[in-house]
Amino acid sequence: MSIVVTGATGKLGRHVVGQLLEKVPAERITAVVRDEAKAADLAARGVRLAVADYNAPETFDGLLSAGDKVLLISGNEFDKGRVGQHRVVIDAAKAAGVALLAYTSAPGGLTAGLADDHRATEEVLLASGVPYSLLRNGWYFENYTENLAPVLAHGAVVQAAGDGRISAASRADYAAAAVAVLTGEGHENTTYELGGDQSFGFAEYAAELSRQTGREIAYNAVSTEQYAAILAGAGLPEPLPALMAGVDASIEKGELEITTGDLSRLSGSPTTPLAEAVEAALKG
Repeated sequence: MSIVVTGATGKLGRHVVGQLLEKVPAERITAVVRDEAKAADLAARGVRLAVADYNAPETFDGLLSAGDKVLLISGNEFDKGRVGQHRVVIDAAKAAGVALLAYTSAPGGLTAGLADDHRATEEVLLASGVPYSLLRNGWYFENYTENLAPVLAHGAVVQAAGDGRISAASRADYAAAAVAVLTGEGHENTTYELGGDQSFGFAEYAAELSRQTGREIAYNAVSTEQYAAILAGAGLPEPLPALMAGVDASIEKGELEITTGDLSRLSGSPTTPLAEAVEAALKG
């Protein structure tokens, strides 16, 4: 029996596989990748590689086995029918008789369009009868801290979230929760609402950037229409500008402030604080 991770060379997937290697023997881990060359480092550590593509259902034939625990990391090809892609893995899991399929979803209270594919995938998974765990991941710090160049260049954090607060955490935090579910017991047919221990607003984010850089970084709150236009002007492809602006509208309504404590309980550690996330980004 394997622990199978799809999207294993992606930004979240690499964290998951790396943390799994700290808990289970490498030969128990199967990394599902589209490009074997990108996973050469994982193979060198003893991880089994399986080459498969959400867009080619036949590549999943025979990939999963009875008793496997599977982490389905949601795809990021927004223009290729993500629900259909996810269904390929769910169907393969059902045919194989896996013990558990965990899916990286979105917070249950999120009404932004970004959540539509996640809700539809959840419906497919629940209807399949496969034992499931819904990992409803909140927002990642890296969604902001990996794109600091324009913020620092213009001296401003520009968002359309008003005074809304967000319970962000690091990819490593969310990976730790996934690893706990994949290596633990009793997670069948569960739903976890995952987010950082401490929420923050973008004025606080700008203030933290100011403190750590010694520069004046302002928070400029704009409308969702203005924000979508800014993102499109920066070269973000459709449909992402509207989707991201919709997320900010949800943040303003409090839909990404997660108060369950599920993330730190699953991982067994407090989540990464804002100051630490900013410090790591500025050093990186």
